[in-house]
Amino acid sequence: MKIDDIRQVLIIGSGTMGQQIGFQCALSGYDVALYDMEQGILDNAMDRINRLANSFVSDGRLTKEAAEEVMEKIRTTIDAEDAGKKADFVSESVPEDPELKGRVFAQFNKICPAHTIFTTNTSSLIPSMFAEATGRPGRFAAFHFHDVRFNNIVDIMPHPGTSHETLELIKAFADRIGQVAIVLQKENFGYVFNAMLMELMKSAQSLAANNVASIEDIDRAWMGVMHTQVGPFGIMDSIGLDTVWKVTDYWANILKDPQAIANAAFMKKYVDAGNVGVKTGKGFYSYPAPAFGEPGFIEGKQS
Repeated sequence: MKIDDIRQVLIIGSGTMGQQIGFQCALSGYDVALYDMEQGILDNAMDRINRLANSFVSDGRLTKEAAEEVMEKIRTTIDAEDAGKKADFVSESVPEDPELKGRVFAQFNKICPAHTIFTTNTSSLIPSMFAEATGRPGRFAAFHFHDVRFNNIVDIMPHPGTSHETLELIKAFADRIGQVAIVLQKENFGYVFNAMLMELMKSAQSLAANNVASIEDIDRAWMGVMHTQVGPFGIMDSIGLDTVWKVTDYWANILKDPQAIANAAFMKKYVDAGNVGVKTGKGFYSYPAPAFGEPGFIEGKQS
């Protein structure tokens, strides 16, 4: 298959990253099918994608007419057969569980055409953990996005069985949708940026879980020294505390590390309360006007 043969993109999982990936593909001219298990979830996803499109209009990156055209290229479905039967390229963003991902890909392997490329947007796993379960390991790799609102960096991580043709096709697809590809030479948990980010989040969680310093002061330390606009807890709010907790809890159970277990328990309190960050309006901070964005936050003098 050539890059020009890719016309239909299937997004499996309509959470924050599925929404953003679908939007970016539609923005680049592709027809997008957004698949999830419940129509209510998809309706909420489309509402958030529409808000994302409107934000692109507000900051001058799209005209209103162009945004409407983008939205028209995205359709939703709870019918797996309907979602996958004409897909040329698949991007999966379901929860960080290799068994779940393997089952989902196995389902769609029976539905999608033989030429379809499968990719996973996993943030913390490696593709070889469920490559065989996809049913087409040669046509499978990790293709990981960051927040498309603010950057255009993507990670491509092949596993040992990924074919050269597949790797080149994913690189070409990244270019077609306006992304700059970081291609890993070997599998690595967390890719490049996320590997560094996870260590930052783990350190911040440990400091807070052990009552070394407050959430605000931990963020102040990072923001003040590194001259950034957001600290580790603000970053976690942006990612979604449910996602961060799932990753933290998964590795805590695998590694049996007491600190990781304590960090997962610390995160779970917020998840259980339904306060998972920006998408719910409250996490470690309240949104849309978080305290860390106020003048004087670093100095501890915000109103």
